[in-house]
Amino acid sequence: MLYRGKSSLFYILSSFVGALLVAGSFAYNNYRFSRFKFIDFSKTILYTQNDIFTPKKDYYYMLIFSSHQTNPDKLISKIPKNYPIIIIDMYQKEFKSKKGEIFTRVGSNTFIKIIQKFNIYNIPVYFSIKRYNKNLFKQDSALKEIK
Repeated sequence: MLYRGKSSLFYILSSFVGALLVAGSFAYNNYRFSRFKFIDFSKTILYTQNDIFTPKKDYYYMLIFSSHQTNPDKLISKIPKNYPIIIIDMYQKEFKSKKGEIFTRVGSNTFIKIIQKFNIYNIPVYFSIKRYNKNLFKQDSALKEIK
């Protein structure tokens, strides 16, 4: 015989609310995880002065700028010194890297893919990335425009 009391209604409603909470937290976690993008350095080739860039640290800042607009030293001075900075110039000028600064060059197609992947609309901009796997890095901060 099926019991039809207040307590059975409570169990049904509490199960529904519990399932709703689990589904909501799953959806929020998916949104939060997909909000930031990934960059795979085994597929995205960045060239340094003498070699292909291979990440050695777990955290980096990425700076995207135009050398026709701004001197990179002025921009670099506005970025925190917590992590090394991977610097990509839109005009592909060759700069010498200093300690904590990694000047890179990329092909036009790779540059466009980076701009699209990270939804960059204005430059100069920087953001942090952290290692997710060996060569796969996840965006770890929002885009920060430098003025």
